[in-house]
Amino acid sequence: MLTSPALFLAEIRPGGATTFAQVDPSAPHVRVDDLGVTRGDGIFESVAVVDGNPQSLRHHLDRFARSAALLDLPAPDTAVWARAVADAAAAHPPAPELLAKLVLTRGVEGGDAPTGWVHVFPAHDYGSQRTAGIDVLVLERAYPSDVVTRAPWLLQGAKTLSYALNTASLRYARAHGADDVVFVSAGGDVLEGPNSTVLARFADRWVTPPPELGILDGTTVGRAFAWAADRGDGTEVARLRVDDLRVADAVWLLSSGRQSAPVRSLDGVPRPTDAALQAELLHHLLTVHD
Repeated sequence: MLTSPALFLAEIRPGGATTFAQVDPSAPHVRVDDLGVTRGDGIFESVAVVDGNPQSLRHHLDRFARSAALLDLPAPDTAVWARAVADAAAAHPPAPELLAKLVLTRGVEGGDAPTGWVHVFPAHDYGSQRTAGIDVLVLERAYPSDVVTRAPWLLQGAKTLSYALNTASLRYARAHGADDVVFVSAGGDVLEGPNSTVLARFADRWVTPPPELGILDGTTVGRAFAWAADRGDGTEVARLRVDDLRVADAVWLLSSGRQSAPVRSLDGVPRPTDAALQAELLHHLLTVHD
C-alpha cells in the first residue's frame, strides 16, 4: 500500500458510530453519485501537521462540528476524528509540513450513510509568499454584513465543499496580477480571503474581523493572538474597513497551510511589510504546538 499520501476512510453507521481504517490512496473509494461530488454537499477542514504535530486540532474539530450542524449533517464524533488525524499523520512518511484534510459528505444520493475520510499529504511550498509577501485584490462578496441572521440558508460561516466561488475569485486575482483576495461585504466590511483569515496590526493592537459577519472562525489567528499577547500587545476581534487595511502598520493573510503571508500590496498599491516581525510570527506558528 502507498504511504504517501495517507488515506483513512470512515465507516459511519446509523446513530453516528464511526470507525476509520487505512486504505490504499490509489484505489477508488468515492462513488460518482456521492452528493459531495455532484453537489458539493459536505464539509471539510484542512489541518496543518508540522513535524508530526497537528496544529489547532481542537479548534478545527469544533469548527468541523459547527459546519456539520449548519448543514444538518450527522454530528461527527470529534474524538474519533482526532484519532484518525493522528493515525493518518503517523502513517505518512515524516515531513516538516503536511496537510490533513478531513471531509464529511451527505453520502450517496438516496442513501442514509455519510461519507468521510482523512487524507494526509505533503503541504504546498509557500516559502516565497511567506518571505516576499503577497499582492492582494479587494473583491466584493455582495452579501450584507448581517447575512448570517438574514439568510442562514446561504451557510456563511460553514466550511463547505462548495468552493467554486472561492477558486473563481483566486483565478480572477491571478489573471489580474495578484496572488490572493480579501472579500468585503456589500456594506464595506472586511471579511476574509477565499481560504484565509485577515489579520491587521495597528501599532501594538492586532485586529481580525468577527465571525458574526458570516466568515469562518479562523484557527491560525488564535495562535497568532496568543503570540501577540505574549509580546504585551493587545488583540481584538472587531470590524475593519478597507481604509483600515490601507493605513495599518502591517496586514497578513493567515491559513493552516500557508500559516502567515504578509500583504505587500492592496489593489496594486504597495504597502509596508515587516520582515523581522513576519519571521517571528511564522516561527511561532510553526514551532508552538497545541
